Amino acid sequence: MPKLAYSSAELMIINAARLLRDGDVVFVGVGQPNLACNLAKRTHAPNLVMIYEAGVIGAEPERLPLSIGDPTLVSGSLSVVSMYDIFSNYLQRGNVDVGFMGGAQIDKYGNINATTIGDYAHPKVRLPGSGGSQEIAAWANRCYIMTPHQKRRFPEKVEFMTSAGFINGKGSREERGLRGGGMLAVVTDIGILEPDDSGEMVLTALHTGRTAEEAKSNTGWALKTAASIKTTKEVTKKELKILREELDPTGIYLKGAG
Repeated sequence: MPKLAYSSAELMIINAARLLRDGDVVFVGVGQPNLACNLAKRTHAPNLVMIYEAGVIGAEPERLPLSIGDPTLVSGSLSVVSMYDIFSNYLQRGNVDVGFMGGAQIDKYGNINATTIGDYAHPKVRLPGSGGSQEIAAWANRCYIMTPHQKRRFPEKVEFMTSAGFINGKGSREERGLRGGGMLAVVTDIGILEPDDSGEMVLTALHTGRTAEEAKSNTGWALKTAASIKTTKEVTKKELKILREELDPTGIYLKGAG
């Protein structure tokens, strides 16, 4: 049987989708996290509840939303409330199980930089900034991120902490009054990182054909590995078909399957 062809984006989306549980309430962003949530909902998690920052609860989008305020999110949703209500009455009260994060850098303790590269006053690159991600990282029960495994994306310490992971290690979140569980998984095109007992991100799983040495050479700190590294399940035809034909048929976020 010929090996399935898929892109690194598809690989990450599918593995991120598998982290979601049936019945999860998920704070969803646009782009690849949105595809992961909708894929999970169409496969193993039909009772997934998607919340969008603009104030939509229980979204059932008929097409791929292009922003958090896309009108397609409202049709068929359970409720539409204000942005204030979403953050204060849902997120901060502990009613959001999962927050999907994004950023240019993630460090060894799961902290995220989405603000600036270089000196803050005179940056090399000015990034989009926090939006709601600072609050999501603080209060969601679990946080996940998808990102290509590149050394520049994984510095030992972020240049600007936009969203808190475990800050300086386990216990740092609690000291600062952050209730949420923090960064519990980073899905890359090489494997999956998860926090150890100290809050440091370690390699716990590899995709088929990838090696721990690849992960270590593409990480900006001395990446540790779990005592037993798992191998992620193979991508299936069904998952690819849903992604390519139902969720993103024009390839807006999938960027091809090569």
